[in-house]
Amino acid sequence: MVVPQQGSTYEYTTLLATSYDLTMEYVVIFIPLFPLLLLCCYFLRRKNRLPTNWPLLGMFPAVLKNVHRIHDYFIEVMENSHSTFFFKGPWFTNMYVLATVDPANVNHVMSKNFGNYPKGSKLKEMLNVLGDGVANCDSLVWKYHRKIAQSFFHHPKFHEFLVNNTWDKLESGLIPVLDHASKNSIEVDLQDLFQRFTFDTICIIAMDHDPGSLSIDSPFIPSSKALDDVEEVFFSRHAVPSYVWKFKRWLDIGDENKYRKAWKILDNFIYKFIALKRETLSKEKSSMENEDVNNEVSTDLLTLYIKQDENYEGPIDFQSEKFLRDTILNYFLAGRDTTSATLSWFFYLLFKNPPVASKIKKELENITINRGNFKEVSNKLVYFHSALCETLRLYPPVVFEVKSPVEADILPSGHHVNPDMQIIFNMYAMGRMKSIWGDDCYEFKPERWISEQGKIRHEPSYKFLAFNAGPRTCIGKDMAFTQMKIIVITIIQNYVIEVVDEHRVVPSISMIFRMKYGFKVRIRRSR
Repeated sequence: MVVPQQGSTYEYTTLLATSYDLTMEYVVIFIPLFPLLLLCCYFLRRKNRLPTNWPLLGMFPAVLKNVHRIHDYFIEVMENSHSTFFFKGPWFTNMYVLATVDPANVNHVMSKNFGNYPKGSKLKEMLNVLGDGVANCDSLVWKYHRKIAQSFFHHPKFHEFLVNNTWDKLESGLIPVLDHASKNSIEVDLQDLFQRFTFDTICIIAMDHDPGSLSIDSPFIPSSKALDDVEEVFFSRHAVPSYVWKFKRWLDIGDENKYRKAWKILDNFIYKFIALKRETLSKEKSSMENEDVNNEVSTDLLTLYIKQDENYEGPIDFQSEKFLRDTILNYFLAGRDTTSATLSWFFYLLFKNPPVASKIKKELENITINRGNFKEVSNKLVYFHSALCETLRLYPPVVFEVKSPVEADILPSGHHVNPDMQIIFNMYAMGRMKSIWGDDCYEFKPERWISEQGKIRHEPSYKFLAFNAGPRTCIGKDMAFTQMKIIVITIIQNYVIEVVDEHRVVPSISMIFRMKYGFKVRIRRSR
């Protein structure tokens, strides 16, 4: 049960197209230093264990040479540097990054000394479309976001609402599409279907609006495409010096032009529903003059935020259109991509590992699941849950996490950090480190998550970082598992999925670890 390596000649050629734009961007930046760059690349043809810090160019030549396989190159660097490495960019770029996959360092930054490691102003500027949303803010603003979100996601009625919401979309959207594909022998992009599913459901949870993107005719949804565009630019901004993307933004060219257009589309989409929600709540308040509308349980996040005390005086203006827009956009990104990406890799791994698929089918064969018994039944599916965790280990939906120290510090590994640098944790590399998971770390092995007593084995979050760690641990973790389990159980019990021959399954160069070319499959009914 071995996971296909990403660094093969086959995947090298498929990723060249993905990395072309980013590579050319680097080349243009360093035209004045091109002779020196060529000299560096000549020496780099010899296999070096770690990036060389060249005069003027820093470690940039190694990145350029490996941009087509950047994820696996990162693993190699981490393995050869004892899990922590300082990366230095060209001398005039001020790129100074400490990359680490050491669990002790992760625990120190994400938990033990959490207050010293906020997201930081550099990251907030880089992800500026997210504004003051929960994923892009720090200190008091983040604390209030967290408090409001917890009151929503941990409310006793939310789980019931989530199960019904997921089941409704399954019956009205996913099953009809899968049946249509099965009856007509149509190839479908399963990743696209999952993304449409989660986009519709997170819109309902966030704004009480179903955009209806998951249907047989697969309509084009500009706001969903805009989310894809901003995520790609997030990654490219991390890969180049800040002055480069800022200059491109000023010129309004390339991916920065795409970013600006996507931003406008998202603004128009979200602001429209903020206005509609305010109008609806105003009418409800007028018709219920003798009742306290604010004490009613909110069925969507937008309503919850709007109903916050209007007389509140603090760091957040709850009634600001901009703040509400930032909030909803952050939940869109979190709720749409992480679940859909994981589902795609899960079915890919099952296809590549038939013995695991057989064990899951056997565990599910005598199970009848419905809206009423989901929680009780799903808690008994140990092997199935373990397979989902194993998928998240090998293919975490978010590729990396960035932190910036407020004050100088010394990490458990002995490395010194200061406010001028950024710290990067690479979740993909962490899941494939022998020092963390053993010599079989590349194997798809759900058994590693099962204890000797036959129960789910707990792994500390600073080792298994798929849902973040410490105070910023993902609030939507249970929500993600609930949606994934309902979808997977329905598909496995009713359909057979086969990957289209010669379909290229490679990771995209993006912050979200999705499949670059989608996930083309053939589907047929099993019963």
